Amino acid sequence: MALFKISGLTVKRIISKDLDLEKNLQSLFEQNLGEILNIVFLAHEYSTSFGGRIDTLGVDRNGSPCIIEYKKNQNDNVINQGLSYLRWLLDHKANFEILCQNKKIDIEIDWDSPRVICVAESYSKFDLDTADILPINVELLRYRIYDENILYLEPENYQKVKISTSGVIKKGEVQKLKDAQLQKAYSINDHLSGINKETIELFQDLRERILSLDQNIIEEAKAKYIAYKTSTNFVDIVVKQYGLKIFLNVKSGQLNDPQKLARDLTRPKLIGHWGNGDYEVKIENESNIDSVFALIKQSYDLNK
Repeated sequence: MALFKISGLTVKRIISKDLDLEKNLQSLFEQNLGEILNIVFLAHEYSTSFGGRIDTLGVDRNGSPCIIEYKKNQNDNVINQGLSYLRWLLDHKANFEILCQNKKIDIEIDWDSPRVICVAESYSKFDLDTADILPINVELLRYRIYDENILYLEPENYQKVKISTSGVIKKGEVQKLKDAQLQKAYSINDHLSGINKETIELFQDLRERILSLDQNIIEEAKAKYIAYKTSTNFVDIVVKQYGLKIFLNVKSGQLNDPQKLARDLTRPKLIGHWGNGDYEVKIENESNIDSVFALIKQSYDLNK
């Protein structure tokens, strides 16, 4: 993506540049993991029992273990590495939970939704095809460093499609991946099952508005909520029987909320709420959906 700096009526292109050292990318992310990905940093180069080292190990605000691998060279196979580390981690859950305890992370670990995140300046067609065919979701993030000390980050677009794996992956290998249950899959229908008609219509209206903001928005059904994100979640929606509970990924004090629709979850500090961010909004009917959507768009603008 081309970036330009505006000074009065003059526009100047901001030039992309390489990091001085390969390790700078990892250090940059680890020291700012909460700001960049809304993930709590746990460990650097975490050793596994088979000799490999996980580049960065973290946990997100919902308790999902996060494995982050960085593609520093063109030939790095970060997707396969990440999956191998995930398989190891699921066989060594106690190690991870002890690490969280030592870091004083007071949150229940969600072993149904572990995350593998790959960070690279670019991905090859083979990377995208690999991620596309896998029965689990691997998050591919593309970064670029620019002059003016600007970091640009976006999810790499690839469309999950159901295709025949005949001739590509042997049946036994597919079954092994399924049996491993690396991630538990949830759907939008799981969240709407048994919900009254008015709430479903309310959700569908809000969902359509959110997805219309940007074609790159990713919709992801989690165990407790439905997430909408670009590089990180900007809004999470919990579908209740009679209404929606919405979490905005906005820091306390940064939300422009003239109608006082949102509750600041840091005042007083609430522990253990679902979703990301410091603000919660409840909506039960269409009467104030425009105002609620305006708050969601603020969160989108801050996180895109």
